[in-house]
Amino acid sequence: MSATYTAKDITVLEGLEAVRKRPGMYIGSTGPRGLHHLVYEVVDNSIDEALAGYCKNITVKIKEGNVIEVNDDGRGIPVGIVPKYNKPAVEIVLTMLHAGGKFGGDGYKVSGGLHGVGVSVVNALSEKLTVDVQRDGQIYRQSFSYGKPTSKLEVAGKIKKTGTKVTFLPDKEIFEDLNFSFETIRQRMREMAFLNKDLKIELIDERVEPNERVEYKYSGGIIDFVKHLNSTKEPLHKKVIYFDNKEASGEVEIAMQYNAGYTESVFTFANNINTHEGGAHLSGFKAALTRTINDYARKKGILKEKEENLSGEDIREGLTAIVSVKLREPQFEGQTKTKLGNTEIRGLVESTTGARLDEFLEENPQTAKLIVNKVIQAARARAAARKARELTRRKGLLESMALPGKLADCSVQDPSLSELYLVEGDSAGGSAKQARDRGFQAILPLKGKILNVEKARLNKILGSEEIQAIITALGTGIGEEFDIGSARYHRVIIMTDADVDGAHIRTLILTFFYRYMLPMIESGYIHIAQPPLYKVTHDGLTKYFYKDRELEEYLKKLNKNPGVQRYKGLGEMNPEQLWDTTMNPEKRTLLKVNLEDAIVADEIFSILMGDRVEPRRDFIQKHAKDVRFLDI
Repeated sequence: MSATYTAKDITVLEGLEAVRKRPGMYIGSTGPRGLHHLVYEVVDNSIDEALAGYCKNITVKIKEGNVIEVNDDGRGIPVGIVPKYNKPAVEIVLTMLHAGGKFGGDGYKVSGGLHGVGVSVVNALSEKLTVDVQRDGQIYRQSFSYGKPTSKLEVAGKIKKTGTKVTFLPDKEIFEDLNFSFETIRQRMREMAFLNKDLKIELIDERVEPNERVEYKYSGGIIDFVKHLNSTKEPLHKKVIYFDNKEASGEVEIAMQYNAGYTESVFTFANNINTHEGGAHLSGFKAALTRTINDYARKKGILKEKEENLSGEDIREGLTAIVSVKLREPQFEGQTKTKLGNTEIRGLVESTTGARLDEFLEENPQTAKLIVNKVIQAARARAAARKARELTRRKGLLESMALPGKLADCSVQDPSLSELYLVEGDSAGGSAKQARDRGFQAILPLKGKILNVEKARLNKILGSEEIQAIITALGTGIGEEFDIGSARYHRVIIMTDADVDGAHIRTLILTFFYRYMLPMIESGYIHIAQPPLYKVTHDGLTKYFYKDRELEEYLKKLNKNPGVQRYKGLGEMNPEQLWDTTMNPEKRTLLKVNLEDAIVADEIFSILMGDRVEPRRDFIQKHAKDVRFLDI
């Protein structure tokens, strides 16, 4: 019997039903990322008031039971009746998609948020939501449940101040877990404070005693942002270079400072939204930066007539920069809607950067000399790296590594079905080779700790046998030549011992992928194996445990003491045990390496793997309580 497909089969989802039916379309996911996005959406409404010049203070509270309260001192959402719908404006804003002061009119010249669907989506995905509006000397209150009003807008008191308070409890039926992370929200609030000069944002966690509380306010705005990002590095010049400009097409603010390191950290924002995929504003900045520094180097005779131009990659080595633009109607595109498509903003950023950077270099010859000298050193290193790459290619794919027998490849040719295990040490590598399924699992043993790429240029990195082995086994190339489409494996699994050395090796490998093969992480190709911590033998049965808590709970149930073995390393397991616990796709646990926030990742890798000891010591002291196990 064939199914019908007529007019009566067409379903129209009214109001916010569509949001509840397909929440991922509106907030990205129903996991931790989507849950935290609810907070950002409400805060973004308050930020819009700050951008319009009316809000100076925002307070975010995580209350008992994971209830969120966001309070601002803006003008308060309008409460007057909207004639077309005969409902108060605040109710319209909270119950209708694409309703608010951002769509034309004089409400906001620029605004952030989730492309205009913000707070109504939060309402739709909340079990309870209450809004308190302070304006016209009154406190107006209305409550909602699952996006629908449960009360009419009523006057709840008198007050002289103005502002909006939104309190909501996410729907436990929609989200996998309602546990808000103080740290995740804290990082976002700090970012917002950097991007909005003089705005005070306070975050309070009332779930703990005493309450955890942080407050952010930056009079230097993005200048302070750059100083913060470079605080774990060694700045090349003391003064942060800053310029801004405002025209009919929008506003641009840029802050930049070079450091002695070798990695580029350029982050872009449009209306406070982190544009991870770049876009027109980033293209304009890069083009102007490359042209201006080349012109300056030639004008001063540092670059000779016959010498080729310095590349953009050379010029951005060791550069930390924030490019922030504000525009009336941002157009976002790209896979995750975080790429700015407005072509008109490119011209503004390019002309502003070109004129103002040239001015700075002329007025600060000492700083200019330091920058150009660093860039020229980078160019020389790049030339050396190119020679090393050509040498590698001439010698052939794997022969160049003097490790011809180290990679035990798999037989399947399809990258999407293949996985590569990067294994710590020859002993564990031998066990893994015996344990694996040769059809789709390849093994590459790594000898000891690989080079810390945070402290080395590409030419030195290419001289490392272990890193060369990883590059050539993956087949993607590196640096300018990196091509994710050439990856020979779509799953790369880092498998190290569950001890301090193993954790260090894992961090070194992750640093390499983050700095030189970032698309591998962004594509979800990088994973971390989870070998068991304990083997328990009892009454002829063998069980494996991956967490201390699981072991403790199991031991409590037993009448007598079983044999407990704590695995210090992968080499202690025979091939059968390694397959059963760590490599068998039907039984193993893998952690996928995600990149939630490039700025935070950049900061942590700089702290843990950089030259400066003090930030690393502070980080360890702060997070020592979070360590689950430690072998000394």
